[in-house]
Amino acid sequence: MTTSTSTSTSTAWKKWCSLLLISLSLLNIGVPVHAVDHSNNWAVLVCTSRFWFNYRHIANTLGMYRSVKRLGIPDSNIILMLADDMACNPRNMFPGTVYSNSDRKLDLYGDGIEVDYRGEEVSVENFIRLLTGRVAEGTPRSKRLMTDERSNIFVYMTGHGGDEFLKFQDSEEISAFDLADAFQTMWAKKRYNELLFMIDTCQANTMTTKLYSPNILATGSSAKGENSYSHHADSDIGVAVVDRYSHFVLSYLEAMNKTSTSTLQDFINAYSGGTFHSTPAARTDLMSRSMSQVLMTDFFGGVSSVELAPLPTNRPGDADALKPEAVWKLTPSQWDSVKKTADDSFAGSRHLIRDNWPKLSATLLLSFAFSAHLWAAYSN
Repeated sequence: MTTSTSTSTSTAWKKWCSLLLISLSLLNIGVPVHAVDHSNNWAVLVCTSRFWFNYRHIANTLGMYRSVKRLGIPDSNIILMLADDMACNPRNMFPGTVYSNSDRKLDLYGDGIEVDYRGEEVSVENFIRLLTGRVAEGTPRSKRLMTDERSNIFVYMTGHGGDEFLKFQDSEEISAFDLADAFQTMWAKKRYNELLFMIDTCQANTMTTKLYSPNILATGSSAKGENSYSHHADSDIGVAVVDRYSHFVLSYLEAMNKTSTSTLQDFINAYSGGTFHSTPAARTDLMSRSMSQVLMTDFFGGVSSVELAPLPTNRPGDADALKPEAVWKLTPSQWDSVKKTADDSFAGSRHLIRDNWPKLSATLLLSFAFSAHLWAAYSN
């Protein structure tokens, strides 16, 4: 009787563990296991328009280029695609320059500009190949997006578009489906950690509707059926010099510095329909983090490198270091520095655990359930 009861209890225990294991496995499905911290930021800035009357689209893109460089992303991590060369256009009254403001105080086409794709090189095929890493053999490094699973990428596009498409050079177009599939390929090939997609065109938000890959934030300048408008013109240049949405973004970035604590939630909260004459929106459902946790500099700024502090000058030699009585004599200021470093390290660890606690807890519970299942299966 005792043996029968023990067997029954063991069987029930095994069933319970199996059910728990299956339940936790189902809960864990769909949770992107992507807790790797990002270590580098990249920007892909694309103007798809040509011809003089689209001057503002070039200015939009060059403004973004200047802003991300100022905030710390190096040229080696910026891919700049310009479909036309407005600086050298014969209609330009100010040769070799591009301005996004009629006061013409800031030339966006300065000595430090590096255009990676120019003119007819700016095509749908080259753009998708760039994103997915399927570039031709022999393609120079400056034309490659050399990212990995620790990279945050800012993708900005501007030009003429419509319902779920964006035109390239008035000769071809990229669809919302093409873009979504390109981003999915990037995710499958571990080419990004998080991605911010921003688009300034008519009916821009329709280009974000087909996205389905994890860890993507997307924002556009206008809703379906709406136009995106220019901000102002320069009477001497003779055309509009910047779009309303891009002007807002550039003004917001201009108020930031490399240590800014402004979040994407702060940025989105600043949207105002009266400012744009259209309805910008953001899609955040694919992101694993809350917008209030995502700093603007996570995409628009550079990632600071870690430099080791020099060792104390009174460090003992190797021979003395082996002696038990060898002790480093640190000054009070040096002890304060050590304490601050330790406190910062602990603070960073707490931040990582807090941000990734749902994933960590699910993984720990799954491991516990699996161990219990094995124990129950082999205990008899």
